[in-house]
Amino acid sequence: MTINLVCVGNLKEKFSRDAQSEYLKRLSSFCKVNIIELKEQNKFENIELIKKKEGEEILKNITPMTYLCDLEGKEFSSENFSAELEKLAQENSKITFVVGGSYGVSAEVKSACQKKISFSKMTFPHNLFRIMLLEQIYRAFTIISGKKYNK
Repeated sequence: MTINLVCVGNLKEKFSRDAQSEYLKRLSSFCKVNIIELKEQNKFENIELIKKKEGEEILKNITPMTYLCDLEGKEFSSENFSAELEKLAQENSKITFVVGGSYGVSAEVKSACQKKISFSKMTFPHNLFRIMLLEQIYRAFTIISGKKYNK
């Protein structure tokens, strides 16, 4: 199974890059993970234009089963998320998660993604959210496999 994380922006802080590396290492025993970093379109002043330009790049990277990480998405417990991931893995060899940029994503991206997921009604920096998503994917695989990690 392959999991793609399509992320607008890169990880600037060393602690974020280290955390990502750690979760990628842990996940390597369960699946292949591709991090697809897209350039932030911060050269424009118009927010809708920024979302449109970033959205065009996101749309090039979505797959038949794509989750948009979005405040309007469905919230899961870790156990329910693991069950969802296990079910999807049986039907799809590739699952994609989209983490938009600072201003969110375009309407075209929202309509192109099959599912929406939210971790909270709170807003998180997209770089932090990427680490949280990797951790939850790892947690889901440990739950699925019965490994000791989920607390």
